[in-house]
Amino acid sequence: MAPVSALAKYKLVFLGDQSVGKTSIITRFMYDKFDNTYQATIGIDFLSKTMYLEDRTVRLQLWDTAGQERFRSLIPSYIRDSSVAVIVYDVASRQTFLNTAKWIEEVRTERGSDVIIVLVGNKTDLVEKRQVSIEEGEAKARELNVMFIETSAKAGFNIKALFRKIAAALPGMETLSAAKQEDMVDVNLKSSTANPQSQPQSSGCAC
Repeated sequence: MAPVSALAKYKLVFLGDQSVGKTSIITRFMYDKFDNTYQATIGIDFLSKTMYLEDRTVRLQLWDTAGQERFRSLIPSYIRDSSVAVIVYDVASRQTFLNTAKWIEEVRTERGSDVIIVLVGNKTDLVEKRQVSIEEGEAKARELNVMFIETSAKAGFNIKALFRKIAAALPGMETLSAAKQEDMVDVNLKSSTANPQSQPQSSGCAC
């Protein structure tokens, strides 16, 4: 069994328009928490987590990007060496869904086909406000040849499933026959140019 220090690291970059819930998804995954107060991510936040699954172990580096236009110039450099791009939209905002095509195009401009792309429809708890059906999300994913899942960071719906889906798709997984737990450990937090508690969602805009 390889020591944890020898594990391969996989970089995941989270992309999407402002306030779609990128930080809330990461916060729910890392700490199983949700904060109703919204604070926009400034620049880039970085967190790291190791997942121990039944037959493999995965070290994930989560890069949380700002959705505001003024930070767009920062993003290509973070996409460049990423293993996975997670493109998030708000199912209660059709415009954020329509904008996913340009985010995916930006990823492919930087990485070509050498990257896993996951389209994520977040905020499924906003049932009455939904503007994008799951069928539309699935169709868009097929059209763009990317993976797809819907989540709710607020309710905790499909958050672990999202990261298990990503882990299963990564190349070069190391088998840990002795690691049977599905819980995540080895949490380290660093923040670069940003507030580490940035971008939980607003009370009026549940994720």
